[in-house]
Parts: sequence; C-alpha cells; structure tokens
Amino acid sequence: KSLPDMIECHNINTYLFLIVNFCLVTALLRKLKQQSRESVEEKRPRLLKALKELGDFYLELHWDFQSWVPLLSRILPSDACKIHKQGINIRLDTTLIDFTDMKCQRGDLSFIFNGDAAPSESFVVLDNEQKVYQRIHHEESEMETEEEVDILMSSDIYSATLSTKSITFTRAQTGWLFREDKTERVGNFLADFYLVNGLVLESRKRREHLSEEDILRNKAIMESLSKGGNLMEQNFEPVRRQSLTPPSPNTITWEEYISAENGKAPHLGRELVCKESKKTFKATIAMSQEFPLGIESLLNVLEVIAPFKHFNKLREFVQMKLPPGFPVKLDIPVFPTITATVTFQEFRYDEFDESIFTIPDDYKEDPSRFPDL
Repeated sequence: KSLPDMIECHNINTYLFLIVNFCLVTALLRKLKQQSRESVEEKRPRLLKALKELGDFYLELHWDFQSWVPLLSRILPSDACKIHKQGINIRLDTTLIDFTDMKCQRGDLSFIFNGDAAPSESFVVLDNEQKVYQRIHHEESEMETEEEVDILMSSDIYSATLSTKSITFTRAQTGWLFREDKTERVGNFLADFYLVNGLVLESRKRREHLSEEDILRNKAIMESLSKGGNLMEQNFEPVRRQSLTPPSPNTITWEEYISAENGKAPHLGRELVCKESKKTFKATIAMSQEFPLGIESLLNVLEVIAPFKHFNKLREFVQMKLPPGFPVKLDIPVFPTITATVTFQEFRYDEFDESIFTIPDDYKEDPSRFPDL
C-alpha cells in the first residue's frame, strides 16, 4: 500500500506494532552499532598519531558514586581505574565495566587497545576471573541482537544530557572570618578549587512500550535496591516477550498528517508516556597547574575508552571550557539522583613490559561474555 492509504487504514496500529516494534528497532540497533564502528575507524588515524606523540605513562583515577537519596549511596559502586599507556597501546584495569540506570557490571576486568592490530581485533576486554576475552567490535549474531532488543523493549528508554549553556566557574572560598581562595593538595598535586554554577542535567524517560508486567518487575528491582539489595544479585536475563496489544485505531487522514506543524506530527500509534525533568547541580572542580598531562591529551585517551558510559560522561565534562590547569578532581552528574566524584590520584611517566598489552595464552575467546558491549 502507499503511505497515504496505510495511514487511513484501520489496521495501521497493528501493522506498525508488529513490524516496527521488532524489525525497525532491530534495524536501528544494527545501524547504530555500524555507525559507531565507522566513527571509531574514521577517528583512528588521528587518535593513533596523538597517542604516538604522547609519552608513556601510568595514570590512576578513582570513581565514587553518591546520591542524596537515603540508603542509596551505600549500595552505589566505587572503582579505582589504572591506565597504562605505551606507544599506541592502552590498558585499562577496572572493577566497574558499566553503570547504567542502577545496573552495574563488576569484576576483575582489563581493556586493551592495541593500535598495531587490525581494527576488528584492536580492542578486547579480559575477564581475569573467568580467564576469557571478548573483542569489543565483533559482529553480533542474530540471537545476540534479538536478546539486546528484548532488553531494550522491557526497560525504560532513558537519556540524560548535561546542559552547559549558562555554566560559570567561581573560586571556592575557605575560612570563617578571613575568607581566601581554597587551594589544597589532591593526591600529589596542588590544586585550586572552583564552584561550578549553572550545571543542569536534563533527563527524559519513556515507557509506553512497556507492559504492566515489565513496569512491576522493574519497580520490584528498584525497591529491592533501595532496601539494600545487591546490584549484582538482580536477575537481568532477557525474556522472550510477546507483542503488546495494539492501540485503538485512529482516524487521522493523510492531509492532517502532512499539514501538521513541523515537529508536532500526530501520533499514529500508542500515545507517548514521557517524563522530562531538569535538575540543577552544585558541583566543585579542582584544577592543578602541576599535573603533567594536558586536557587535550586526556581527551585523546578518553576517546579510545569512550564506549564505556561513565568514561564518556567524564569526556563530555572536560570538553567544556574549564578554568586554567588540569581537572584533578571533579563532580559529574550521572543521573538526576546520582553524581560521581572523579579523582586523579597518581600520574607518572614510565615504561612497561609489552606483555601487559597482549591477551594471555591461557585465556579463551567468549564473544558473548559481555552482551552490552
């Protein structure tokens, strides 16, 4: 049928929900992953050149997640990340692979970027407990893609964006009677402290694609977490889901659809269930003139490990126009109720054994070890 005929057809909603909900979502997911791989490859020559020009170093940074919600902070994760950089190779050791919407993956993990390897083999994650590894940009099977679609279709669609349009920095003060600019040591580095003003986290959550069963299950998980349940004890295994009952047919005509105001076309299927919120955060940042690494160099390193969402938040933040120096300690909004404090504890130029940038001989490949990567 032509598009005008389809829009006027009474079974348009059934058609959309049976076809779009699976085929289109699957196609979009594959396309997004393809674009992500292509974007990485486009940036690859520039990143390799930048890494080659950097000295070899060891960098250690700590992540501490906090919340103003009672009891929530004590179940939030923390992590000490160790980064080794030599030539065009990078190794990141961590216990926190991802932290998204109150779900985290923990373990003894190492991420290795080998700039000399072929693009499809240059980035691997090692599970040092199970002694297996997975290539990050492997081509996924049909079953892996279908399982990821099932997870997406049974979870809230959530997006959070840092708005920095009106952001300003003012020097933090210390003292009661005689106020003076706050300067303290962070790790081994003397730093000037600033207040971050006008930092806003804009969040958007949609759930019209969820069944009542999905909503109740997700609510039960969150209630368990709020009572002190362990993040890793929750069962997030994908479950094959039946399609939702299609919404009632609509009577929108083709003429009504194409004449709608730009960006306000009428909904042809299920009405949106959307919650938007804005939260202004009070944050501090410590800038050090003594730190040996420049922000541009840090951005090049973060570009390599950007697939990990909390590191991507850090990269977004330090891309702003910051006060003079290097941000050795900063607060980053992650969710409306959660912030992360990132502290650069140690930095030194060093050389390392090349073996730390290779896959150990006794590790076996497991392409499905980390289904979200």
